[in-house]
Amino acid sequence: MVLAVVAVVAVLAGATVAIGRLEVQPPTVVRASLWLGTVERGEMLREVQGNGKLVPEHIQWFTTLTAARVEQIHVRPGTPVEPDTLLVELRNPELELKALEAERAVAAAKVELANMRASLRSEKLAQETTVATLRIDNSTARRKADASAELGGRGIVSQDDAYSARAQLEASDRRIDLEQQRLSVLGDGLARRLAAQTALIDRLVTIAAFHRNQLATLQVRAGVAGVLQELPLEAGQWVDPGGLLAKVAQPDRLKARLAIPETLAKDVGLGQPAHIDTRNGLVDGTVVRVDPAASGGTVTVDVALTGALPKGARPDLNIVGTVELERLPDVLFVRRPAFVQPDAAVGLFRVEGDHATRVQVQIGRASATTVEVLAGLEAGDRIVLSDMSKWDESDRLRLE
Repeated sequence: MVLAVVAVVAVLAGATVAIGRLEVQPPTVVRASLWLGTVERGEMLREVQGNGKLVPEHIQWFTTLTAARVEQIHVRPGTPVEPDTLLVELRNPELELKALEAERAVAAAKVELANMRASLRSEKLAQETTVATLRIDNSTARRKADASAELGGRGIVSQDDAYSARAQLEASDRRIDLEQQRLSVLGDGLARRLAAQTALIDRLVTIAAFHRNQLATLQVRAGVAGVLQELPLEAGQWVDPGGLLAKVAQPDRLKARLAIPETLAKDVGLGQPAHIDTRNGLVDGTVVRVDPAASGGTVTVDVALTGALPKGARPDLNIVGTVELERLPDVLFVRRPAFVQPDAAVGLFRVEGDHATRVQVQIGRASATTVEVLAGLEAGDRIVLSDMSKWDESDRLRLE
């Protein structure tokens, strides 16, 4: 009995030791389901990538200055237009009435100016006649005064008559002087009144021209050659002041507008080369504007296209753009693993035969498709680029 117990204990002890010596098998992953990359040494092209659209370089917006009703629509979006193409006709009866009233005010002011000229001319002629009559009377008074003075000296005429003749001459001189001043003042007043009426007419003409221009804007013309992009109106619709009437764009003058992730946009600058994929072809370009503010996690970058547009390129076409930042000579780099950020330490699986082992890798500068390797890997190493977050608890995987 004792021997049997000893035998059982020995067997259990041997089994425990054997189990303790067994290695825990790592999880198994299908190699074909993984995306692998090879670490290389050489020149690394740093670039950033973003989605976007083709947009016109110039869009002509049309808005209404006054409230109006849509009378007639002549063209629809997608139609080529010329500068004199009539897009839509609007109508505002109140504005038409104001224009007519302004024209009537101009005509009335011109009639008033003509009447004023005639009246003032008549007044001036009357005053000139008065001055001329006084001059004749003054000449007579002067002859009488001279004669009386001479005869008085001879004793033929009394001194009283001589003084009386002289007094009449002085009164005549004074009256001529006053009437001459009145004529001068009248002339200045006439000129000022005419100038004021002329200025009033000029103001009324300006007001009438303003109303005519407002009426003219109700006939909405393209103004530029291009394609009508938008016309959100229907006949009979009422449009408020400032409301959008239409947009006209030039389809042969497009630029790319990209949304670059804000974490990658810090190195994007003016003048950097770019390549735009329209999915019908590639076209080269140059960065011409970088939005100073981020929105929704992205920074807007405008690219002027320097190459010929591929067939099918049109406004609002979805595109993918790549901006070249710099070229790094003689560095270690690899295709960018999933969810890897620049200037960070990450754990990546390095492929070693039938197994993949987690190693700590120091990542440097990043590009849209590649990252710089600062430490942890050597040229020729194969690593897993796929998302391996589900294996965060494992440092070793078996590949099959």
